[in-house]
Amino acid sequence: MAKFAANLTMMFTEVEFLERFEKAAQAGFKAVEFLFPYDYEPEQLAQYIEKYNLEQTLFNLYPGDWVGGEKGFAALPGEEKRFKDCIEQAIPYAVAMKCKKVHVMAGIVNPQYTREQHEETFINNIRYAADEFSKHGIKVVLEPLNSRDVPNYFISHQREAVELIRRVERKNVGLQFDVYHAQIMDGDLSVLIKDLAPYIGHVQIASVPDRHEPDEGELNFNHIFDVLDSAGYDDWIGCEYNPRATTEEGLAWFKLRN
Repeated sequence: MAKFAANLTMMFTEVEFLERFEKAAQAGFKAVEFLFPYDYEPEQLAQYIEKYNLEQTLFNLYPGDWVGGEKGFAALPGEEKRFKDCIEQAIPYAVAMKCKKVHVMAGIVNPQYTREQHEETFINNIRYAADEFSKHGIKVVLEPLNSRDVPNYFISHQREAVELIRRVERKNVGLQFDVYHAQIMDGDLSVLIKDLAPYIGHVQIASVPDRHEPDEGELNFNHIFDVLDSAGYDDWIGCEYNPRATTEEGLAWFKLRN
């Protein structure tokens, strides 16, 4: 049965970030995720998670200059040292927050290098990340991003990501299946979910095409949730969407399923 985690980077933005934990709990969420925790100390975030009896489901490794367009660098030749530093930075956060999944961003393709060079760098880096995080019982997830929102991102298709996961050959590496990105790039979601179910380590949702609440747009989310159930996915589903108005005003869909 579908269970939902509030994405605090995108939801409850009517208040400051640290106030969003309380807002999520008051709205009925039992778990949260967010993009980046690095503006705060690990223990500070852990206190908020514990105070409001929440589970931290996911966060991202440091992506570099996010505002300037960087989207991670796991696939970028020459950035191996910076990548390893980000792993070292992330581990104390994951441990403090008892978070069992981290999203490793691949980066924007560097035209100075071939696809093969990017793939070799990515596979080596993800193996290293998986080995380091496995020491703490943490899973690494990889997310394809659609080329409309994030042009030239290293991974844009779900099956492409799964092929890379196979090549990495680490048990604690999985697919972050974001329904929004998957619909834009791949479609045929019912078949896609069934085919890739053994690799799916995390799911995120938003309407298509406008990335709002999952009660509008071109997808039947009740059907998607049923397909995920049938495929055996029983972990958290991250609500990574931009509310149409205030977050609370858009939670009718959640209250019907909660």
